[in-house]
Amino acid sequence: MRGPFTILLLFTVAIAFAQPDKTAAFIDAYVKKSNFNGTILIAKKSHPVYKKSFGLADFSLNILNKPETRYKVASITKAFTSVLILQLVEQGNIDLEKPIITYLPEYKGAGGNKVTIRQLLNMTSGMRNMDENGSSLEGVLKNGLPQYQLPNTSDQMLEKFCSMELVKEPGKEFDYNNADFIILGKIIEKLSGKSFEKVLREKILVPLSLTNSGMLTQNTIINGLANTYFYRNDIKKLVPDLPAYIENWYASGAMYSTVDDILKFSNALFGGKLLKPETLKQMFSSGLGEYGLGVWVYLDYKINNKMYTIIKRPGSIMGAQAMLFHILEDDSTIIILSNTGTVNMDDFAAKLADKIME
Repeated sequence: MRGPFTILLLFTVAIAFAQPDKTAAFIDAYVKKSNFNGTILIAKKSHPVYKKSFGLADFSLNILNKPETRYKVASITKAFTSVLILQLVEQGNIDLEKPIITYLPEYKGAGGNKVTIRQLLNMTSGMRNMDENGSSLEGVLKNGLPQYQLPNTSDQMLEKFCSMELVKEPGKEFDYNNADFIILGKIIEKLSGKSFEKVLREKILVPLSLTNSGMLTQNTIINGLANTYFYRNDIKKLVPDLPAYIENWYASGAMYSTVDDILKFSNALFGGKLLKPETLKQMFSSGLGEYGLGVWVYLDYKINNKMYTIIKRPGSIMGAQAMLFHILEDDSTIIILSNTGTVNMDDFAAKLADKIME
């Protein structure tokens, strides 16, 4: 009897492009070794040169992943949120050096008049991290994820988990905190008078024809969305993700998309269709933690003994694993979307970069 990983390897769905055989062979070997489920797209000069799907979107029903499969893209959402904020900057509606209460006067957190919009974008708010009690598998299995496993509106998320005390001086230390981007989402709503989802659609999804992207909620069924599974180290097997309200991640991580839509977004971002050159320069300025405004920026990233600038936006929520990896000087893009937590996305993207730049 064949197990799910045998099925994973026997059944793949692919679209073939003119990519060197050695890259395709490397990917096939890596997928086999890691039991990867998902879709990989590699683009050169904005055009796909490799796109292939592996494994299953649903293990119980043996539904295959396909190039058009929709995936939870987790913190790739933050790149979209950053663009929306920076568009407001370009319109003169936001000053990055102004504090939170300038744009969200009802905010009750300790950093309201101390933490700037820039410090939210570059993750240096100094606020107590909303996820600090859910960092270990043992702790999560024992205590759950209170931030995400009970229903909360974005207003309730703001009040309960994003208005905590300051534990560091703002601007002095990088600390990856989903709360920072939930606050940014609420600022977008406040200034626009519309829901975050509606602004996202009006400003990015519709103009770029991202027809397979949107915001996830527990009460909406998304056709073609892959189910997610995470790896339990304690029992050494994949299991369904823990129950959670995906909308609680809100502007920090609640989007779904496809590899093609993420490529359209990437092409528009790096092609200057979403932000002006001077704004992009700010977004891609590497700061503390090698983080820019919503993305990681590596100024001296070695690929095959040559140095490049890498813009990277990974995402991870249990089994939902995502990676947008762009080599700036070569205009090459690697997109990996997965519905199983079996692969180290940073390692996989780095190895793929080595292969495509040979």
